[in-house]
Amino acid sequence: MKRPTITDIAREAGVSKGAVSYALNGRPGVSEATRRRITEIARELGWAPSSTARALSGGRAGVIGLVLDRPPDVLGVEPFLTALLDGIDPASLLLQVVPGLDAELAAYRRWRGERKVDGVLLPGPGCAGDRIGELVRIGLPAVVLGGPLGRPDVPAVWVDDAAAAGDVLGYLAALGHRRVVRIAGPAAFAHPRARADAVAAAADRLGLPAERTVHTGHSGEAGPGAIQRVLAQPRPPTALLCDTDALAVAALVTARELGLAVPGDVSVVSWDDSPLCRLVRPALSAVRRPLAELGGLAASVLAELLAGEQVGDVCASRPALVTRGSTGPARP
Repeated sequence: MKRPTITDIAREAGVSKGAVSYALNGRPGVSEATRRRITEIARELGWAPSSTARALSGGRAGVIGLVLDRPPDVLGVEPFLTALLDGIDPASLLLQVVPGLDAELAAYRRWRGERKVDGVLLPGPGCAGDRIGELVRIGLPAVVLGGPLGRPDVPAVWVDDAAAAGDVLGYLAALGHRRVVRIAGPAAFAHPRARADAVAAAADRLGLPAERTVHTGHSGEAGPGAIQRVLAQPRPPTALLCDTDALAVAALVTARELGLAVPGDVSVVSWDDSPLCRLVRPALSAVRRPLAELGGLAASVLAELLAGEQVGDVCASRPALVTRGSTGPARP
């Protein structure tokens, strides 16, 4: 008989896989009543919390790995990581920050050779090609964070950017905004092409002018410089959609330096919703992505993969647009 999985429990309980992961791993995020109901259903189906531990035992390290190709100083101002790791047991995670692709691949090879990890969580942007090929070659199981690849051997857990794009652009269009520019930075755990396609498709559905994207790099100076060039144009945008909270804060500061009012002259929306969005003034309107759920789901899917289960791509809960003081009607 097939061993029950979190998918079976979620279906039976009528909840998301993220809720099941929270409940069975003792993490916050669900009510006590929901936790009890999920635990009871898991017991009835023959699932036990120790099954994940068994999947990671038997000569295994009991640890999953995550390698981030990002400058350490940038990580310090990107709150996404804390939110993501809130859904993963910190005792079971090995995190390493590296300065490039070669160092990232070397970390995977070293971990595999030393049996330090049983599998890895793979950040989505740029994860195809060399990364996937090397992981398959050395036999290190992986779950992708941030967009399906269409590969049954490498499942993905992601957040639906298409839904978020429709919500944001629909909201801005209702406020009269026609000139919207996306500031595309190194977004965490989101496939850059998928996000761009989602925003472009939403703009087309709403009859907005072709969405324009301005790309920035990892450095702390890249974002403000790009934003300044965009806002200093003869016909600047009336709204900016920023890929990260750090870029959205940079947009607030840059607009102020140029003598522009937010939201009077330009509205600003962030694609994440960390505490940073509520600390600045005006507070930032933002897309709240379920990053803790994303982390918990990814760890659960990887555990099932290691246990020999047939697993597929999983979409986390729908993002939610939270409106605050940084957005308002477009100027005439």
